[in-house]
Order: sequence, then structure tokens, then C-alpha cells
Amino acid sequence: MAVHPLPPRRTSAPETPDPPAYDRRRAWLILAMVVAFMMINYADKSVLGLAAVPLMDELAIDKSTYGLISSSFYVLFSVSGLVVGLLSARWSTRTMLLVMAALWAVAQLPALVATVPALVAGRLLLGAAEGPAASMSMHTLYGWFPPGRRGMPSALQIGGAALGTAVAAPVLTWFIVNLGWRSAFVALAITSAAWCLVWYAVGKDGPYSAAAQRSAAGAAPASGTPGTPRTPGTPGTGERNGTRPTAEVPAPPLSRLLLSGTVVGSVLSAFGSHWALAVSSAWLPVYLQTQLDLTASTASVAVSAVSVLSLLLLLSVPALVDRRKRHGRAGRAVDGIAQGAAVLVSGAALALLPFAEQRAAQLALVAVAFAAHAVAIPLHYVTTAAVVPAARRGPVFGVVAATGTLPGMFVPYLTGHLVDGAASEATGYAIAFLLSAAVMAVCGAVAMLAIRPDRDARALGGEG
Repeated sequence: MAVHPLPPRRTSAPETPDPPAYDRRRAWLILAMVVAFMMINYADKSVLGLAAVPLMDELAIDKSTYGLISSSFYVLFSVSGLVVGLLSARWSTRTMLLVMAALWAVAQLPALVATVPALVAGRLLLGAAEGPAASMSMHTLYGWFPPGRRGMPSALQIGGAALGTAVAAPVLTWFIVNLGWRSAFVALAITSAAWCLVWYAVGKDGPYSAAAQRSAAGAAPASGTPGTPRTPGTPGTGERNGTRPTAEVPAPPLSRLLLSGTVVGSVLSAFGSHWALAVSSAWLPVYLQTQLDLTASTASVAVSAVSVLSLLLLLSVPALVDRRKRHGRAGRAVDGIAQGAAVLVSGAALALLPFAEQRAAQLALVAVAFAAHAVAIPLHYVTTAAVVPAARRGPVFGVVAATGTLPGMFVPYLTGHLVDGAASEATGYAIAFLLSAAVMAVCGAVAMLAIRPDRDARALGGEG
């Protein structure tokens, strides 16, 4: 009897699951909440500057002391941003944003005591609670929007900051002028509490979040077996450069990611942008009132106009970047030059401001100096996300945010010290503006040279 060997059994690999579906309606609801979150965030930052003149008059403090109060906001800002970023992979972004906003409400209340120590304590708490806000709210958005759709949401998130200042400046100034400067702090506390209630009802982690990817990985076959599910944005599983890898690749160490040219350049563009932001948040309303002789109400309109210009730039430039990416024309010319040029243009306007004599020219330079740099803030998140695997995105965002926002820790005090120590206030502001312009020029130039997302994404396993 002949024995015929059995033919080899053919096994079909399990089907590779499709990437998570993009839920447009839910994603844009979350985006709307994040924009509101950032509006409150920047209203909290700007209220002290808007109340600076009556506050300094009532408490009889000099500009150095006011600068110290303003700088105290950033003492824990970078540290908390770093710590929360490093631990973000363990926590729900929904919970993080809820806790932050609740602390914002509490942090406004020490203003009712109206002493220097109380104001410092309130700003310390507010800074600690707002330190992770930009990076973690961006991290939340990236959990809802896939790569290729993140430029506009990123711009709108940062646009919430510009919109917050544009709306807050006249509204909070009305409270300050008509009800006293303390009333503006109370109004912000109530607004933060109201946001918490809505977010508690609608907030949720997205399908592209690290938590969702961990859940998908837990239900997947072991790495290296056929049918390992692809999770968008994770190393070795995303669709990059037209390929569909199936093997899981370990994420690079955090140090290697942070030292890549794109991340370093992105941090420097953010550093230059936040330098200008620190000057404007603490000193722009004071400068407009004391040097350009504007009334409080007129100064608030000027601050709003600067914010509106920022918003227009934020809605146009990142959208252009997104469109070029979708047409396969992304690269250093789009990502690096856009960020660096934004910071350089702001620095150039700031350098020219002390030498302008006509009121129209002064206001135009103020608008450019304190608006153009804002473009770098969403783009530096976009370029960082492009080269960093999703599993490392939260920690890297935390480090990037902590280092990029360092100017806020000392620039308000430094500016006040320079103004107090100069022969005249005008000379002090001129020195502060020229120093700021020099720093921003260096940051912008290095960013233009260092940011190369395509190269670094290939080397680091980023999303590209």
C-alpha cells in the first residue's frame, strides 16, 4: 500500500486590521474644546499684564518687582511641563486637562488678597498648572487627528491662544476699568470652572492616542507573527515612504530623539517665539500705555489687533504646510524655513521698534514683532511629531515644551530690571528689545538650518 505524504497545509495569515477610523465630528468637537481650553490659558497669562498699571499703582511697586511677579508664573511652568510630559503615557489626556483647568480656577483667587506674596503664590500655582497645557492639549488633538490632518488642528489650537488674548484684552480691561482689577481674576476663575464641567461631559481619549494603541497591541498577535496589526504613528507599523512594514521596531531612546536636528531646531524656534511672547504678555500693555501714551482701553484694542494678526497667520501658514504635505512637497523648505523665518521677522521688527518715530510705524512694528513669531509654535509641534514615534510623543512633547518656554522664567524680570536700571524708560525698553531681537535672530537662523523632518523621520522611525 503506497503511502502518499500529505500536502503541506496552507495557513492564511490573519487579516491586518485597518487603521482606526477618523471620526471627523468627534475630532472637531474635541478640537473646539481644546481651542476654548487654550483661550482660557492665554487669558490667564495676559490678565496680569492688562492689570499691571493699576496694580503697580495700588501696591506701590517698581517695574522690577512687577517683572518678578510676572516671571514667577514660569518658575514651575517648565518643570511641570517636563514632569507631566514624561508621565503622560501613564495617564489619560482627558483627566490631565480636567485637573489642569480646575487648578487654573483656584490659582486666580489669591489675587483677592492683593499683596506681592499672594500674587506670586497665585502665579506659581497657575504656572505649574499651565506648564503642560499646550503640549498635552496638542497631544490630545493628535490622538484624534491622523498624520496629514494635523497642521490645521495644530494651528487652531495655538490660534486659541491668539483668540483668547484678542477676546480677553477688551473684556478683561472692561472689568479692570469698571469693576477693579481683582474682578478680572474672579471672572477667569469662573470661566475655568465652567470649562471643567463641559469637558467632564464630552472629553475622551482619541483612537490615535497612545492608550488606544496599547489596547490594540494587547489584542494583537505577538510581534513578528503574520497579521500583526498596524497602528498609525508607531515605529515599524505606520505607512511611511510608500511601505507597509509589519515587524514591530523598538522606539529609539529618548536622548536620541531629543538630540536630532529637527527636534533641536524645533525647540530653538519655540524658544525664540516664547521669548517674544514673554515680553508681550508682561510688558506690551504697559509699553503701549507708558511709552506710546495710549489709554487702557485703546491699549487693549491694540493688543487685540496683534492677536488677530497672529490668528490670521496661524490659520494660513500651517494650512499651506498641510497642503504641501498632502501633495508630497514637504521638507525643510516648508517646515524649517517657515518656523525660522517667523522668528526672524519678529526679531527684525523688534529691533527696528526703538528707532521708529511715527505712531503708525510704531504700531505696525509692534504688530509684526509680537504676531509673526506665533507661526513657529504650532509648526514646532508638527515637525517634532513627524520625527518621533507616537509611543514617545508625550514625553518628547513635554521636554520640548519645557525647554521652549524657558524664556518666560526670566525675560519678564530681565525686561523690568533693564527698564528700571536705564537712564530713562525709553532707553531701557530699547535695550530690552534689541537684546530680544538678537536672541530671536540666532534661534530663527539655527531652526532654518537644523530642521529636516524627512531625514530624521527615516532615521528615528517617526511618522514622517
